[in-house]
Amino acid sequence: MSSVIAIQNLEHAFGKERVLKQIDLEIKEGEIFGLLGPSGAGKTTLVKMIVGIMEPDSGVVYVKGEKVPSFNLMKSVGYMAQSDALYQELSAKENLDFLASIYGLNKKERAAAIQEVLRVVDLIEHKNKIVSNFSGGMKRRLSLAASLMHKPTLLILDEPTVGIDPILRQSIWENLRKLKEEGMTILVTTHVMDEAEKCDRLAMLRDGYMIACDTPTNLKREKGVETLEDAFLSFGRSKQ
Repeated sequence: MSSVIAIQNLEHAFGKERVLKQIDLEIKEGEIFGLLGPSGAGKTTLVKMIVGIMEPDSGVVYVKGEKVPSFNLMKSVGYMAQSDALYQELSAKENLDFLASIYGLNKKERAAAIQEVLRVVDLIEHKNKIVSNFSGGMKRRLSLAASLMHKPTLLILDEPTVGIDPILRQSIWENLRKLKEEGMTILVTTHVMDEAEKCDRLAMLRDGYMIACDTPTNLKREKGVETLEDAFLSFGRSKQ
């Protein structure tokens, strides 16, 4: 499979604090790839550099063969940040309609896309509700819907299921697997071990370093443990 994301010797610091150190990473087409690590491990900073929101101090990021940042990538990449970028005074439908217009969808395309993404996140019954009246979990679901509006081929999700109940979280992951089967490449950050298990491959981040990268099964096998949590702790000790 060809590489969708290629990262070479990426490093970054905020002041004197180095938050990313010597990151080399390749994400293949059509896989669900996870970035696993605790808060402060560097996951969000790395994602922002892949999207092109931030530039590294050194190293390079390529997405689909283009060096990031690149305006040409905007229509093929969907991004869901940790914080919800929604217009609180608008309804769910109005938020999505505005976003679809930015991507150049015509009226018929917008209507179909809005209905489809609201179905994915189970918000069809709430499409006319003002976003300020949404719960935190509903806002996360709407943010996920927004990232899917333009049918991206690369979907980047930063902690997408924070604040979402377990039943809906399972439903969202089922839909992510369907999107993968349709050819979408998905990058997701998480600190939840059972979500990490659902990824095809994982990069484990700790203190800015990538301490391991492989399939969940291979990571556990390499350390002779039964859980990803034990594997993460073992890889972390070996890097100290």
